Amino acid sequence: MTTQEIVSKLWNLCNVLRDDGITYHQYVTELTYILFLKMAKETGAEAQIPEGYRWDVLKSKSGVELKKFYKELLNHLGENCTGRVREIYQGSATNIDEPKNLEKIITTIDGLDWFSAREEGLGNLYEGLLEKNANEKKSGAGQYFTPRVLIDVMTRLVKPQPGERCNDPACGTFGFMISASQYVRENTDDLFELDADTAKFEREEAFTGSELVHDTHRLALMNAMLHDIEGEIKLADTLSNAGKDMKGYDVVLTNPPFGTKKGGERATRDDFTFPTSNKQLNFLQHIYRSLNTDGKARAAVVLPDNVLFADGDGERIRKDLMEKCNLHTILRLPTGIFYAQGVKTNVLFFTRGKTDKDNTKEVWIYDLRNDMPSFGKTNPLKKEDFDDFVACYADGDLSARKETYSEENPNGRWRKFTYEEILARDKTSLDITWMKSDTGADDYTLAELLEQIKEKSANISKAVTELEALIGEVEE
Repeated sequence: MTTQEIVSKLWNLCNVLRDDGITYHQYVTELTYILFLKMAKETGAEAQIPEGYRWDVLKSKSGVELKKFYKELLNHLGENCTGRVREIYQGSATNIDEPKNLEKIITTIDGLDWFSAREEGLGNLYEGLLEKNANEKKSGAGQYFTPRVLIDVMTRLVKPQPGERCNDPACGTFGFMISASQYVRENTDDLFELDADTAKFEREEAFTGSELVHDTHRLALMNAMLHDIEGEIKLADTLSNAGKDMKGYDVVLTNPPFGTKKGGERATRDDFTFPTSNKQLNFLQHIYRSLNTDGKARAAVVLPDNVLFADGDGERIRKDLMEKCNLHTILRLPTGIFYAQGVKTNVLFFTRGKTDKDNTKEVWIYDLRNDMPSFGKTNPLKKEDFDDFVACYADGDLSARKETYSEENPNGRWRKFTYEEILARDKTSLDITWMKSDTGADDYTLAELLEQIKEKSANISKAVTELEALIGEVEE
């Protein structure tokens, strides 16, 4: 039985739980609780679980006794264990009311071909379940799910190395860091031939993240464990003061959540130079501030179009980014690759400078959006779709890019703009389009227009507050 077949069988168990009113996301979380115990048995890692709460004890129960014991198990592992076990089960609760349904899930999991699953990798099996959840629109998990092919391309171009600290400040289920870890393993002759300290660092410290949502944090912990990653995954809001200590990284790979803070309030971080209600602009500030200043630290970040054109603080943040970092590449992504309709996104590639001034000289932009086929569930993004961009990227070597750039092709996908040309644009906008779309339209979606309105409203509100304060001072 292949991993794909096992994933399909596990996913179909969700049909058993529909009568209990369980959502797809709740089902994946519930599966995580049960799969952890079975996988601990299969991998010989049961020592971290108390004897009375291991897999064989769970599967020996049935009926009402099983339901009662399962609730007790969740509570005990979350309250009385340590390490990853405690992190995964802390605050856990079951949504399964019918004992027969719980028994059906346990029996099915126990009867799967675990030899094949171990051969293909338990991590791959679990990632397959997470992807199924993201592909199911009713779950809501795929709204901004980053396609694995895009994660892998971003990782391949950023090239994380042994000994480097990698981070995702909005890690979701930890996909970027798993890709980074796999890249290091695959491009190191033998990870086990590294000196003992470096090998220990790779396993325990190299790959870290932060996730705000408790259930998603659980999935990230499980995913990391199954890929032999023990790095810290914080349950925290990076845009709160908890994020101030997240710094000193050599590599950042991420796709931060889109939108504005509820009620339009500004970030709670008190160390941001440009506080704004726009989450992506705040994440962008956090990311380039979190990088080391050795001239080598780098990032690849998925961000929506509004980051490229937002005025006010948006313009100031773009200028600050280009001063402190070398923003050398922008990849304009096609629409349809995220499941939220109308979301237009880009990948920004930049390297933090040794100083805070004059780091961006020119920005290269690759348009993978216009004159492209429609992507979606029936036509997913493939590795080959990025081949031309990867060739143009030229391993980040700006001098080598001249060979891939032709001024004789004005409608080509690959162009460069000097820093002076960008500064001369209205609002220092990086929202640059030159290719002609087949539809002949380049209008913003309603979502993007709403984002602009929200940003402008926040700026107006800020100006009014400042004016009222000034009037108050004059009156005094």
